[in-house]
Amino acid sequence: MNLPLRKERAVAVNRSPIKWREQFVAYLFLLPALAAFTVFAWWPILNSIVMSFQQVDLMDAGASTWVGFRNYERMFADPTFAASWRNSFEFAGLSILIGFFVPVLVAVLVNEMRAAKSFFRIVYFLPSVIPPLIGILVWQLIYSPQPGGLLNQVVIGLGGTRAGWLQDVSLVKPSILVIMTWGGFGATMLIYLAALQDLPIELYEAAEIDGAHPWDRIRFITLPYLRPTMLVLLIVQVLGIVQIFMEPLVLTEGGPGQSTMTPVFTLYRKGFLNGDYGLAAAWSVLLMIVLGALSLVYLRTTRTAQQ
Repeated sequence: MNLPLRKERAVAVNRSPIKWREQFVAYLFLLPALAAFTVFAWWPILNSIVMSFQQVDLMDAGASTWVGFRNYERMFADPTFAASWRNSFEFAGLSILIGFFVPVLVAVLVNEMRAAKSFFRIVYFLPSVIPPLIGILVWQLIYSPQPGGLLNQVVIGLGGTRAGWLQDVSLVKPSILVIMTWGGFGATMLIYLAALQDLPIELYEAAEIDGAHPWDRIRFITLPYLRPTMLVLLIVQVLGIVQIFMEPLVLTEGGPGQSTMTPVFTLYRKGFLNGDYGLAAAWSVLLMIVLGALSLVYLRTTRTAQQ
């Protein structure tokens, strides 16, 4: 009898107005963080949007002139525009083929181990601890086309011929993605392992009683259970791939030709090397829109996965 009354009270509580005076002290504590976030996050974003419509003179802000959509017209007409985004999508596609399934496979194998799980967790996570720049420089030595290059020595020892891993258009993208996979799969593997800890062990025990082989357990229990996590991490991986910068900067400088030019690397060249800050701002606005769209997909995907 009292259930409808309780529901009405709950609705009334939810609809009650916010008591701003009672929360005034809380907002005072939040004010420094909000101010810092506004100054260091929102202000640069808004300033970049304004700069994208200007011919910018950083030495004299008053000398900056409005040019309308001229910077965007120049951006779309730039030959590097199509090349950069094409490379970005190719990197994203190759990353799914080369790097997406590696942490899943390693996590499943480690989870199937009966002993030494902690040891292999540490071993596979170690590359993620190495500073990215140091790791890239080490891989640069490994990929060296010189006779002393480690990878070429291995290939020649197996009867092959020396290859230009970072100089050949057909090899440079997979070579860079191998570096990225090596540096990042350890942390991703731990996420999958953490997800597998919530998988009821009774499912494995029932499968073993029914005579299921290890591959059957992986196929019909482990992978379906990991599917929501895999979908979320796929979106995260694409977000990271679109922002590739350090690898082309250190290893190839966008070459050979324009095969490793990426939007972030092109933005860097336009702004910091050529001094064309208005054009660089236009690139940053477009990149922000693309990343924002991917972020919305990510948020929608995570919300669906949690349901």
